[in-house]
Amino acid sequence: MDGTRQRRHVRDAPDTTEAFTLLAALPHGAERDRLRQDVIAAWLPMAERISLRFRTSGESLADLRQVAALGLVNAVDRYDPRLGHAFETFAVPTITGELKRHIRDHAWSVHIPRRDQELRTAVRTAQSALGHRGATDPPTPAELAAVSGLTEEEVRRGLAAEGVHHTLSLDHPVLGADDLPLAETLGCADRALDLVVDRQALTPLLKALPEREKYVLYWRFFGNLTQKQIGARLGVSQMQISRILSRTCARLRRELLGQGPPGRSPAPG
Repeated sequence: MDGTRQRRHVRDAPDTTEAFTLLAALPHGAERDRLRQDVIAAWLPMAERISLRFRTSGESLADLRQVAALGLVNAVDRYDPRLGHAFETFAVPTITGELKRHIRDHAWSVHIPRRDQELRTAVRTAQSALGHRGATDPPTPAELAAVSGLTEEEVRRGLAAEGVHHTLSLDHPVLGADDLPLAETLGCADRALDLVVDRQALTPLLKALPEREKYVLYWRFFGNLTQKQIGARLGVSQMQISRILSRTCARLRRELLGQGPPGRSPAPG
């Protein structure tokens, strides 16, 4: 046991007391920068070990190590040996806090409330504890609640938060669907459906238009002719076609909205 503690001490907690004392006394410059880098390198294995505690968070180990290293750098820069506390007691919560903030702010593809994130963590801990019982069936919400101290409703919220760390790409193949991409199995709103009622209501109004207005609307909106081309067919100027279009569209809009001709109040309901 003592040998294990000694090996861990050598690997994770080097004696840098003198280095920190000298670091606090040195002015900014090349010598201080070199000493600072040596201290960071000496404590880096501890930072990497702490990052492994969060390997089930959904973040890659490389990202976790980088965040832990950043937390270590912050701890080295903020540590004051004159306060009399060991560096490790200051560095561990600093690194852990940096990792927790990163996971809270960046590891979730879909943002959920912090309480649900906490419930997810508690549920995962309970699942891990129950995983040692050797049962083949997953634990029930009641069993998880008994182990975690949560209510069954809170357990369900924690379970619901389980799958939001990562979202699937729309190109991801869907098993059981002939390996179609996910995008081809998703429905979407058909914007044309919103126009069905309007088109049905507009049909009798279009039929009631004079022939010339019908032709102008058809050639402009379905024949893709310009106002000048329509005017040439009807033997009138482009300006007249523009007025016909404006007048006809305004009339149809009023009648479609039940407002009737200009100057007339809408019919009572």
